[in-house]
Amino acid sequence: MTAAERQGARRGVRRGEWTGRWVAERAGVALTGSERLPDLVGLALRSGNPKRAHLLVSSVLGKHVPQRPAVVHGAGLELGRRVSELLGDEAGRAVVLGYAETATGLGHSVADGLDAPYLHSTRRPVPGIPPLGGFEEEHSHATEHLLLPADPELLAGGGPLVLVDDELSTGRTVLNTIRALHGRHPRDRYVVVALVDLRPAEDRHRLAAAAAELGARLDVVATASGGVDLPEDIVARAERLIAAVPPAAPPPAVDPAPLVRVELDWPAGLPDGGRHGFTARDRERLDAALPALARQLASAVAGTSVPVGTSVPVGAEAPSGSWAPVGAEAPPGSEAPSGPEASSGAPQRVLVLGFEELMYAPLRLAESLAQRLGGDRVRYSTTTRSPVLAVDDPGYAIRTRLAFPAHDDPQDGGSRERYVYNVAPGADGARRFDAVVLVVDDVADTPALHQGEYALLRQLRQVTDRVVLAVLPSHRPALPDPSPAPLPTPLYGPAFSSYRPEEVAWLLKDLSGVRLEAPTEEREEAVQNGGAHYAESLPVEYRPSPEYQELFHQALRGSARRIALAVGTVAETLLRERGPGLVLASLARAGTPVGILVRRWLAFAHRLDVPHYAVSIVRGRGVDRVALRYLAAHHRAADVVFVDGWTGKGAITRELADALAGTGFDPDLAVLADPGRCVRTYGTRDDFLIPSACLNSTVSGLVSRTVLRAGLIGPDDFHGAKHYAELAGGDVSEAFLSTVAACFDEVRAEAVEGAGRLAADPDRAPDWAGWAAVERISAEYGIDDVNLVKPGVGETTRVLLRRVPWRVLARRGAGADLDHVRLLAAQRGVPVEEVDGLPYSCVGLIHPRYSRGATGASGLAVRGRES
Repeated sequence: MTAAERQGARRGVRRGEWTGRWVAERAGVALTGSERLPDLVGLALRSGNPKRAHLLVSSVLGKHVPQRPAVVHGAGLELGRRVSELLGDEAGRAVVLGYAETATGLGHSVADGLDAPYLHSTRRPVPGIPPLGGFEEEHSHATEHLLLPADPELLAGGGPLVLVDDELSTGRTVLNTIRALHGRHPRDRYVVVALVDLRPAEDRHRLAAAAAELGARLDVVATASGGVDLPEDIVARAERLIAAVPPAAPPPAVDPAPLVRVELDWPAGLPDGGRHGFTARDRERLDAALPALARQLASAVAGTSVPVGTSVPVGAEAPSGSWAPVGAEAPPGSEAPSGPEASSGAPQRVLVLGFEELMYAPLRLAESLAQRLGGDRVRYSTTTRSPVLAVDDPGYAIRTRLAFPAHDDPQDGGSRERYVYNVAPGADGARRFDAVVLVVDDVADTPALHQGEYALLRQLRQVTDRVVLAVLPSHRPALPDPSPAPLPTPLYGPAFSSYRPEEVAWLLKDLSGVRLEAPTEEREEAVQNGGAHYAESLPVEYRPSPEYQELFHQALRGSARRIALAVGTVAETLLRERGPGLVLASLARAGTPVGILVRRWLAFAHRLDVPHYAVSIVRGRGVDRVALRYLAAHHRAADVVFVDGWTGKGAITRELADALAGTGFDPDLAVLADPGRCVRTYGTRDDFLIPSACLNSTVSGLVSRTVLRAGLIGPDDFHGAKHYAELAGGDVSEAFLSTVAACFDEVRAEAVEGAGRLAADPDRAPDWAGWAAVERISAEYGIDDVNLVKPGVGETTRVLLRRVPWRVLARRGAGADLDHVRLLAAQRGVPVEEVDGLPYSCVGLIHPRYSRGATGASGLAVRGRES
């Protein structure tokens, strides 16, 4: 910080020094702008997150820093009231959306101040609740968000949508959200709310421009605004600082504190938060119940209740923070105790500790407990997924940490380690709290919470004098259970597709008689402007030129053996791990030729006749739910294996996992090539050309890509597609299959060996390196939406065939695998840049700000890079 900033920090901090000093001095990070910023945030260094080295640690959020609950709730209430004033008469139609995990409580508090219904995103799939949609938080340690409202119409009202996050650093998460939701439910007004708005000018302009493109008004409301100045080598500096900090000494072994389990009289059917929605009626019920719930907690904290259960193990490391963290003064009336638990013998320093996304209910319980106990005795914070370096220095925001195993059986593929900060003693050994009330939901009340050396409860009992466990019922919405409509009938060739009827059953609706094609440029403009989803129309299917067809045949002759080996490796792996009763479900349409090849291998090598279905998956909409019903009605869900051709950055892999959560189907996708390193069943992780990517329907049984469009696809229909029988003269679907299958005998022994190596490979698990590479490319080329970056030779080919390409990045020295890419790029006037260090053979960039004005009179893509 500059001298002026230090002076401002001293003015703003009521007690102690600014908790960003340590990072500011050593890493060269500086806050600029509002003098309120040091009141609101300190600084720390992230560990294990290569996307961002520093962390803004809020002192009023109740996440990393224990704070007075009235201060935490009050910060959100005040923002909500400001939004209400801004919206005026429109406030009554507003809906609030908060972001997991950090802003779930803040968003709920904003909704309280606005008196509006509330929903927060989640990273926890819930059985029986299909995702309404999702979006990415690109800089986060855990990027993917799901929306799981019990009422799918919650976000469909058309009134203002208020999006709440704890901080705005770039605005990309908000932009991704608005684009994802606007295509489904367009609206005229958005309000973005944050405690601190630290976006640079270019990011502010980008968000405003995006709203203008959508024809919507967008306002930003923040408690304080400013910026963060970072040195260019901040990542390297942070790495050096982290390496130089010695590991914290483990706390001395002590007798574990008593553990009391309190059975709260939580009202039946009352949501524990906003994961599935929270209404005004829910708010009234909670407000009415809180005094009685606080009495129960106060009794347990004071030791006047009878302990339930006995000692249970715990485990993790811990951080420490001062008893009086930065924040506002104690709320009026908090000095007057209101119950017998306020006696001098009761604990004087009590922490109510929430659990990851479960922030709001523990916050309101803490606030009511503080009023019950009186005095300045209660603080509130929550556990978190965010790994942060702890430094026991008063000028650093994270003094101590406890690390413990996740105890809610996470299904999102992220790290299984969790953290609680500023709760354990520091180097002086002084305890921060006399009692800790841990509030979790019943999903998280598992043996992993209690048992094991580093279990959370065991560790908490080492750092305080009394632990109270309160378990809330995780809200399970009562969903309608209508009698299912009769299932539709699959489609078969040759009436639908050029494949033989025994090769594949298409779980699709025939839309061959419907005109769905639109020029590529027109489709791209509609999709990027939020007016349409890419699955609502089809690109025009052209008969390939003789030159391009010859390129396809050359590529096929050169790669048939390599493809056959990948097919065999995948088939043998599936047989080893899933058994002979497996059922293939290929992702239409690119996965369908692969599914047929795997089926042919199993028939060739093992004389197995396995069922094969083609099902639709749509990014942002999930897997066809009717197709899943059909599969579940005819087969064991555990026997179904989903198959595709290749991975790019892994968006479809994630879409599949989200859609299958809680269904009983295994989300482990099997592919021939996994250059994105995002699946565990693959033939190779090399990025090479699978020639079926070179063509559209003429290599995929003359079937279009799938369609999901209101008015054409009803709730009891399969997703749709078209059969282009008129293109039969150029059909090479069988030629592709038979050429690859002719190599099966030659590679059989090698494929069996490959499956054995894969089974024993310690590096088989996904590491999502492809996704990280896409984020780097997105940042370098100024592309806001990672969905416009298509990595790998297969995805690049699709960009050139179906989208409005902006440019192609080719790895320097890539050979014949890219001949067809160069040909297509030349035909469309798209520049090809040779670059070093590319983890893929090539990457296709879709035009990031496409409108028809972005092309010349010839319709060719713009060559110049936009600012």
